[in-house]
Amino acid sequence: MRKSRFSEEQMVKILREADRAPVVEVAKKHGVSEQTVYAWRKKYGALEATDVKHLRSLQRENERLKKMLAERDLAIEIMKEINAKKW
Repeated sequence: MRKSRFSEEQMVKILREADRAPVVEVAKKHGVSEQTVYAWRKKYGALEATDVKHLRSLQRENERLKKMLAERDLAIEIMKEINAKKW
């Protein structure tokens, strides 16, 4: 996936600016298309910059927990295979 030149916090700040001023002017000021602003609005909607930071930290935590669960499940499967063998 292509990395945006704007951080998520910057996108939200631009959206809040677009709420106060016409989208065309805001898009031109920041060098993005109107469609980009509308796509950001669809993705980030009514979020504030602090909400985006919190959401990102929750996503990182969720990834970490999923990885731990997968490792634990793998360990359980290995133990089952070891116990199933007849020595």
